[in-house]
Amino acid sequence: MNMLPKLLGLAIVATLAPSLQTQAAQPVNAGAVSRAQGLLDTHPSAAHRSAGDTFAARETLVDANGAEHVRMERTYRGLPVFGGDVVVHSRGGKLVSVSHTVRGSARPSLNARVGAAAAVEAAGAAFGAGYERVPTLRKVIYARHMAPILAWEVQLQGVDASGAPLDKTYFVDADDGSLLLGVSNIHSGKPAGTTATTNTAGLASVGTGNSLLNGSVVLNATTTGTGHGLTDATRRNSVTRNANGATLTEAAALSTPFVDADNVWGNSTKRDAATIGADAHYGVSASWDYYQQVHGRLGTSNDGAGITNYVLVGVAARGNAYWYRGAIYLGDGNRAFHPMVSLDIVGHEMSHGVTMATAALVYSGESGGLNEATSDIFGSMVEHFANNASDVPDYTIGERVSTSNPMRYMYKPSLDGASADCYSAAVMGMDPHYSSGVGNHFFYLLAEGAIAPANTSLSAAQLVCNGNVSLRGIGRDAAQKIWYQALTRYMTSNTNYAAARAATLQASADLFGIGSVQQQAVAAAWSAVSVD
Repeated sequence: MNMLPKLLGLAIVATLAPSLQTQAAQPVNAGAVSRAQGLLDTHPSAAHRSAGDTFAARETLVDANGAEHVRMERTYRGLPVFGGDVVVHSRGGKLVSVSHTVRGSARPSLNARVGAAAAVEAAGAAFGAGYERVPTLRKVIYARHMAPILAWEVQLQGVDASGAPLDKTYFVDADDGSLLLGVSNIHSGKPAGTTATTNTAGLASVGTGNSLLNGSVVLNATTTGTGHGLTDATRRNSVTRNANGATLTEAAALSTPFVDADNVWGNSTKRDAATIGADAHYGVSASWDYYQQVHGRLGTSNDGAGITNYVLVGVAARGNAYWYRGAIYLGDGNRAFHPMVSLDIVGHEMSHGVTMATAALVYSGESGGLNEATSDIFGSMVEHFANNASDVPDYTIGERVSTSNPMRYMYKPSLDGASADCYSAAVMGMDPHYSSGVGNHFFYLLAEGAIAPANTSLSAAQLVCNGNVSLRGIGRDAAQKIWYQALTRYMTSNTNYAAARAATLQASADLFGIGSVQQQAVAAAWSAVSVD
């Protein structure tokens, strides 16, 4: 491991790699993209466009009523604009609106007063520990919650004092060297470069999983001449692999396939690796089916690519779960947690991939809280969708893997001792796992109203922040579709809670009509968590 002073003497790698807020290319409708580009040309002020701005489509969504939503990344004179992403909304070739957060059309000089080495030094000081590998960096336009400025984007990897992996992106002001933002590229289930190897050989087969948490479950596998493997050909070769206790960053390289002679996986005991693999494989299949059947989405990027899922990840990752570099990583458990393979945890991590492919909510501040809330919301909805008697659906997160209390409570987030029930200025500075409380709380109230779960003694007054004890829910089906519509159409990388309120109000109007009961319920639920 190289410490900071030594590493500064090495070559610094400049890269044109995708920015923090992008993922692999998404399905696009060429006609919709062309129309969106034309609308930005004729309505530049709608996106605060400068003469040097260009836009590249990342995803297109066309609603049943013909409305088109084209998500685009912005560059300025060839430099990525961090926080500059837009969604162009149109219908019948006419502009309806543009979702974006860029402040004004003025752009900075591209001459950096602070050099690359100084930028790495500033990022390294914030990183704190020794780091491995040569840093990569590039110039970007930084436009997150401020007038656009020139900045350096620096990516560092290493481990902290406990051995937990660190993979962070820092933004350093290219004019004065100050640190603007540091964001983790590892999205975990709780606070805290690999390529998947997928075995696509073999024929689809149906096996049985004797799981730890989900009872006896049906598993889709593949059959080859030597046995069966946990690759699901019916879900685009989604695969579950055994990390064998490897660290998060080494799990992909050191993992091995699950192989079985009779297609019966596990014995329902924690010590059996195939048992844990069965839980995780089942969780991915349930999550895949949830997104396809409820939202019409094929995988995280909506391009049909399968999901790679690593189980029994060890060392500092044991008591956590992660979305990292396009795959799911599930810890093998510790004294506080069983192996991290419950339905809501797997659904939570897969949902990080969906968020990255759509709104790409930056993992910091209020957007970070919305990122985590989205994973909790859809993780819970996966659990409800599966409706497995061994994991009765609820609005808590991680209750099946924790040896004590759930990780989070959506109906009363503060029950975990750290999360926010109600919005306040303090939310901006919270860890995303705790600022997510506001979004989780909103969703519960939208779906269920001011009615506490049956196994609690909470009163209606304890569930709301504004005294509206008569608040009524609209049910999970409508609530989850509103959140998905808002995430995929109207949220952008810098969306905060006020903008999330606006996004869900628009989404409910799209789905149910302006002034509908559902739209009124969205407004009331946000007010009940102090987002007005």
